[in-house]
Amino acid sequence: MRIVFFGTPEFAVPSLRALLEEGFEVCAVVTQPDKPRKRSRSRLMAPPIKELAIEYGLAVVQPENPSDATFLQQLQEHRPDLGVVVAYGHILRKALLELMPLGFLNVHASLLPKLRGAAPIQHAIIQGLDETGVSIMRIDEGLDTGPVLMTIPTPIAADETGGELRERLAELGALAIIEAMSLLALGKLSFQPQNHEDATHAPKIDSDSARIDWTKDAAMVARLVRALDPEPGSWSQVNDRRVQFFGPAEVDGDGLPGLVLALEPTMTVATGAGALQFLDVKPSGSRRMPATDWIRGRAINVGDSFT
Repeated sequence: MRIVFFGTPEFAVPSLRALLEEGFEVCAVVTQPDKPRKRSRSRLMAPPIKELAIEYGLAVVQPENPSDATFLQQLQEHRPDLGVVVAYGHILRKALLELMPLGFLNVHASLLPKLRGAAPIQHAIIQGLDETGVSIMRIDEGLDTGPVLMTIPTPIAADETGGELRERLAELGALAIIEAMSLLALGKLSFQPQNHEDATHAPKIDSDSARIDWTKDAAMVARLVRALDPEPGSWSQVNDRRVQFFGPAEVDGDGLPGLVLALEPTMTVATGAGALQFLDVKPSGSRRMPATDWIRGRAINVGDSFT
């Protein structure tokens, strides 16, 4: 069985590595094009999945558009049987879906039909869920709407960040895809249609959705901050400067939402109900640092307000 693996970020690496180490035949890897580094537009950075593919000597294809006819022809030359998709970053269209005799399996980071969409890990924390997991599904033309082979749940810790949860789900996804491939080899795949009435959604996190709304209560703000740690980072503005926040802790406090209530032992900010202390901050143009270091630099004062 010849597999084409579609994936891009670090989240996809454990799944591809597991397939290779278990002896599955991966004939090609499809990933997004190299992109400029954050601070140097002239230097390109390869996706993590490309680096792993090169390590194993695999053929790598990086189409700008996976629906492009030239790419589809290129893919056919590898004579694939099955596609495995893990956080590739593109919606796969009909012409590509029909190319694989055995279709496409997808590792999705939620318990489908819950949290369909681009950011299920972050939204699981933002929504205050006690549990999430991974699903192995067959891709159809909808957005995470295909039938599900299996789901594997895992609890979400009360103080877990998006980055920590992503790492755990990446490893869980690797275990799940190996189990799914074993069932496929034995001819024991049994897919169940999703109950679309139970579906919830997890849209992409953009700058607006990452901005802190201080009128919300402390627990809701804390969940947003944890969900977007380490990236893209929740943010607000003070004195016309954007600041990202990390490491929230709920404390007693009262004041207008966004008001800086105290700077000792660290920065405390009022919310719509309660207040939050923050362990770290990342001012625009600077590195992430302890909030106490930022405070010592006289960047913030009691009585300032975040908006």
